[in-house]
Amino acid sequence: MAIFLNEKSRVIVQGMTGSEGTKHSKRMLASGTKIVGGVTPGKGGQIVEIDGVKIPVFNSVKEAMAESGANVSVLFVPPKFAKAAAIDAIDAEIELMVVITEGIPVHDTAEFFAYAQSKGKTRIIGPNCPGLISPGKSNVGIIPADITGSGKIGLVSKSGTLTYQMMYELRDFGFSTAVGIGGDPIVGTTHIDCLRAFQDDPETEAIVMIGEIGGDAEERAAAFIKEYVKKPVVGYVAGFTAPEGKTMGHAGAIVSGSSGTAEAKKDALEAAGVKVGKTPSETAELMRQILAK
Repeated sequence: MAIFLNEKSRVIVQGMTGSEGTKHSKRMLASGTKIVGGVTPGKGGQIVEIDGVKIPVFNSVKEAMAESGANVSVLFVPPKFAKAAAIDAIDAEIELMVVITEGIPVHDTAEFFAYAQSKGKTRIIGPNCPGLISPGKSNVGIIPADITGSGKIGLVSKSGTLTYQMMYELRDFGFSTAVGIGGDPIVGTTHIDCLRAFQDDPETEAIVMIGEIGGDAEERAAAFIKEYVKKPVVGYVAGFTAPEGKTMGHAGAIVSGSSGTAEAKKDALEAAGVKVGKTPSETAELMRQILAK
């Protein structure tokens, strides 16, 4: 089993004809992802050939879905065009839209996220995220596919780099799905959304949750874990050494006073029964101990 993405997922790449879109389409194809089309307005009718695979390009997501049966879209689109691309996918009622793009203005994200909420058809992952992978089934985004295999751990993370590290550290156990939700102030899918899905997935046995300083997403996730999640959860919070008031790496990683500190998040998670590591490697070891039992 997996959440959000599986071997039946049919993927279109918005921005496939650009350098990033082509590069990562090549990677995704190599890891077994079923890419059935690309979307670049004005370039419909073209064919992109990647490693011998001929992929049709369409002018819109609606056209691509009608012709290819796609149910997942991934955006490799520059920030200034990202809102229009997202609205195109939302209007077409794609089931899952993965927004890799970094640097999208927050008001643009707010606008297309609210629009998706009003339509109620499209799950958004990102923006400013590495995407998600169900190892051995499908890989949508920029997560390396060769660092782990399929298994029983679910992973949800704000950080792309820490997603990769945790996948590698626990590669001998493997993952059902790893989701990088992104580090912007507004993201389409939250820790809680993923925690709920992993709890409901019969083949995910344990969950790793990676957060970071800023905001209160981890505190809200802790409250949700305490109420709803019965499976073991281990956690890591990045940013224990971050200076107060500084944005660290992600746009959403800023601490105001005592709100959003790593220590406050750690305390909230531990109060909910989550084992929290001081480093990513220590967090992986806590999961090893759980799975060994």
